Amino acid sequence: MSDSRGPVDIFKALADDTRSRIAMLIAREGELCVCELTAGLDLSQPKISRHLAQLRSNGLLADRRQGQWVFYRLHPQLLPWVITLLQGALAANVEWLAADVARLQAMADRPVRCC
Repeated sequence: MSDSRGPVDIFKALADDTRSRIAMLIAREGELCVCELTAGLDLSQPKISRHLAQLRSNGLLADRRQGQWVFYRLHPQLLPWVITLLQGALAANVEWLAADVARLQAMADRPVRCC
C-alpha cells in the first residue's frame, strides 16, 4: 500500500457488511476467487465484484490472474495495524462468519491453485 491510506479510509471500506465479510473470509482463507466468495456469501457475482473493486481501490486487497480465475488476497503491503485489526475481528467474530465459512467449505468444484 504505497499511498498509505489512513484509518478513516480503511474503516469506511470495512464499514459495509459485505465488504467486512469479504475481507475477513479472505484473511481467514488466504486467497479466494470471485466464485468462492459468491458461494460463501450467497450473493450475486456483480455485487461481489463491485465490493471487491472498492476493497482493491482502498488498498486492502490485491489480485492475481490464473487462467480464467482471478484470485484475491490481502494486499502484501497492507499496513501491520490493518492486518492486526482484521485478525482480531476474525477471532472475535467466528460465529458471525460461521454460515459464510460453512457455505464456502461445502462448495463443490473449488478452483485449484498452482501457487
